[in-house]
Amino acid sequence: MAAVCQVTGAVPGFGHTISHSHRRTKRRFDPNVQKKTYFVPSLGRSIKLNVSAKGIKVIDARGIESVVKDLLAKGVKL
Repeated sequence: MAAVCQVTGAVPGFGHTISHSHRRTKRRFDPNVQKKTYFVPSLGRSIKLNVSAKGIKVIDARGIESVVKDLLAKGVKL
């Protein structure tokens, strides 16, 4: 599964792991992406979304209808 949130657009960040001796090696900071199922009354069916923890909070605050409307306006296939 790709580490991209469908709601917030969060993508992996890149940086360094720094050891005790201060050697730097490249690493990747993945967002906390989870597959969640939501029932959308306007569509009359359930949809599966790959959302980050922040994306889940956005859905809780704005409501699934508002978020789905924005996703459909962007052209995301649900």
